[in-house]
Amino acid sequence: MTGRERLLDPTGFDERTADTTLAPRPAGLRGLTVGLVDNTKPNAQVLLSEIAGELSRRFGTRGSRMYTKGYFGTPMEDDLLKQVAEECDVVVTAVGDCGSCSAATVADGIMLERAGIPAVSVISDSFLMSARAMAAVQGFPGFEFIAVEHPVASLDAGRLRDRVLAVMPDVQRILGAEA
Repeated sequence: MTGRERLLDPTGFDERTADTTLAPRPAGLRGLTVGLVDNTKPNAQVLLSEIAGELSRRFGTRGSRMYTKGYFGTPMEDDLLKQVAEECDVVVTAVGDCGSCSAATVADGIMLERAGIPAVSVISDSFLMSARAMAAVQGFPGFEFIAVEHPVASLDAGRLRDRVLAVMPDVQRILGAEA
């Protein structure tokens, strides 16, 4: 007689993760609070701060709040997700510059969207396959994220700022910000 064992899917995918609906986009960003989810990778916090500064200059956001994940290679913890969703109007999460952290950064964006918060996930272009695979595993294969030119971790402030300026039109578009 053979017994049955219940298997745990390590990807977290189940019927509940097949929602591909984006959170409603705001009419504009003026006066909104931008959440920044730092995954602790080198230069992630600097990249996020630069994006927040550009959003403030261009669209008049009220300010930003920086949050730090416990580990870059896994999606954000439930309590952090809840806190970010309660305190912020839109969120940028970064930076995916390796396989596992790219996948986790995309998963963070999808989790935020499902929590009703418009989100932009930023990865580096060397890890597009990992990011796309995670979006598919999460049941959201069309989830749009931003890929900055690799590398990110070793850049000085000026080159990092150039990367940010290059992706700002995509940040704006994904968040639904006015031109």
